[in-house]
Amino acid sequence: MVSAAAVAAFLQRHGWSAADRAPLPGDASARRYERLVLGGRRALLMLTPQDDTAADFIAIAGLLAGLKLSVPQILAAAPDQGLLLVEDFGDGTYTALLDGGAPMLPLYQLAMDALIHLHRGFAVKPGMAPARNLPVFDAARFLQQSMLFCESFLPGAAGPVEGAVTEAFSQAWRIALGRAMAVPQSLLLRDFHAGNLFHLADRPAVQACGLIDFQDAGIGPVTYDLVSLLQDARRDIPDEVTAACLAQYRAAFPDIDRAAFETSLAVMAAQRHVRVIAVFSRLAQQGKPGYMAHLPRSWRLLARALRHPALAPLAAWLEANVPRPARS
Repeated sequence: MVSAAAVAAFLQRHGWSAADRAPLPGDASARRYERLVLGGRRALLMLTPQDDTAADFIAIAGLLAGLKLSVPQILAAAPDQGLLLVEDFGDGTYTALLDGGAPMLPLYQLAMDALIHLHRGFAVKPGMAPARNLPVFDAARFLQQSMLFCESFLPGAAGPVEGAVTEAFSQAWRIALGRAMAVPQSLLLRDFHAGNLFHLADRPAVQACGLIDFQDAGIGPVTYDLVSLLQDARRDIPDEVTAACLAQYRAAFPDIDRAAFETSLAVMAAQRHVRVIAVFSRLAQQGKPGYMAHLPRSWRLLARALRHPALAPLAAWLEANVPRPARS
């Protein structure tokens, strides 16, 4: 992580050394954030691992801003040091608003409008080369991510994992993940959920939905971010909100085959929930037990997704290899 001396020099260089600094709650990543207040100005200091995270954030922010979506303006950057100074969207996250009693449906319909706008503006044609060297989230990559389940969750739930069990898990995914790709591809933000969305009431139309935490974006099926939003590991979404938002999305893209869409939605849901269960279990093992509170919801959402016939092999694998008490 960035040294205190490097941070001080960065702030001095860009005129923020005298700012009041207050840390903000973190997330499941190694990134840290501080709110800076200097006179009447505010900004966020983003401290990232010294890898490509800051550079990726800058690249995706430029891409989204080019599509007229609201992302934090980058005020200063030292990506080689993992340092960014960005616009502060304030405290109006969807999470804070919903926890304060704001109606859910209008906020989620706004988020859906933003996602529709993104998918219309960033449509990937068959055979098209990935833009800006973005990673491609294809069946192979999703399978690789899913295997974390056998590494981080299964040993604690069922004991030592044999190679045959792991191979059977892999096989249970392969055909389903292939079928999940049979929908349009677009920019996949990956963590498009209430904690990463802001309501910017003074901005028009889709720009009223502020986006953050998009540095891991890539090219992938349009259904994935629908799952991120509507099947949130941290929040219950009423069925009527989910139904209204899915109808809103399908009305915007009437040419998407309905059966292919529903299959992809179910498979992407299962993939995301399996991965979340694995990641949250690993975080708990690393001394962050609070994430375990979200596992019952993830298991319920996974069970719902597994009702789809395309996921029958995975449902059978889980029944055979994960004790029922561990699936709750």
